[in-house]
Amino acid sequence: MRLLSVTVVLLALAFCVPANAAGEEGAELKARTHFAAGEYKEALEIYARLYAETMHPTYLRNIARCHQNLGNADKAISSFREYLRKAHDLTPDQRKEIEGYIAEMEQLKESRPGAPAGPPPTAAPPPTAAPPPPAAPPPVDTAPALVGPPTVTASGTTNDDGGPIYTRVWFWGVVAGVVAAGVVTAVLVSRDSGPTAGNLGALDLR
Repeated sequence: MRLLSVTVVLLALAFCVPANAAGEEGAELKARTHFAAGEYKEALEIYARLYAETMHPTYLRNIARCHQNLGNADKAISSFREYLRKAHDLTPDQRKEIEGYIAEMEQLKESRPGAPAGPPPTAAPPPTAAPPPPAAPPPVDTAPALVGPPTVTASGTTNDDGGPIYTRVWFWGVVAGVVAAGVVTAVLVSRDSGPTAGNLGALDLR
């Protein structure tokens, strides 16, 4: 009897496994049909049930693809990342493809109105004002100062710079002029007082 019971259980399991496999294949075919027809909600329901029954990571990828086509960016990103964590036999190209899907969903989130804006750009510092040019030095007056005629003071000095009068050039010019005038006057006087020359010769007045 015990042997018979074991045999019955094994036969039941043998028939159940193909039946379950056939049912899974049928459900997966139906989900792919919905997906190809653009019926992403119906396909999503079937893939979610298949993943809950088998926990196979491939169904996570299909779930994420359904969310991607439905515009559910957050759910698609979550399912894609869960798929990358659980699928250990992915090739570099397959992983790159999934990362591209994630980047596409990130851009979709940012392009939607009301999406949180990124950090504001850093404002450039205001330009530093150039220092004012140095003040120009006051112009130097190179014209000679106006000088009036020197005034002789009682102490023999002039009022131009306070030096003695005999140290000035004009003083010696005046002296030379006076001497020259005196010489000329003396010559003229001496000529007028001399003897008058005539036809009769010099007159002796003694």
